[in-house]
Amino acid sequence: MRVLIWTIIGLGAVLGPMPAMAQAYNPRYPVCLKLYGRDGDYNDCRFTSITQCNWAASGRAGQCFVNPYFAGAAQPQRR
Repeated sequence: MRVLIWTIIGLGAVLGPMPAMAQAYNPRYPVCLKLYGRDGDYNDCRFTSITQCNWAASGRAGQCFVNPYFAGAAQPQRR
């Protein structure tokens, strides 16, 4: 009985924790490039225009999109 319990606990410890995929969107840039690869997909958010992103994506498995977390330029407040 104890062997069964320790086996279940051991399997839970080995199979339980899975690595989390972190996703970073840089809020300083308005355009991101989603790159598709064998090791997984990731976003590269360092482009100031769609044209610039398209040049970087040329010949690669990727797609440009508008950064959903772009903070934008600071707007002056009106009184």
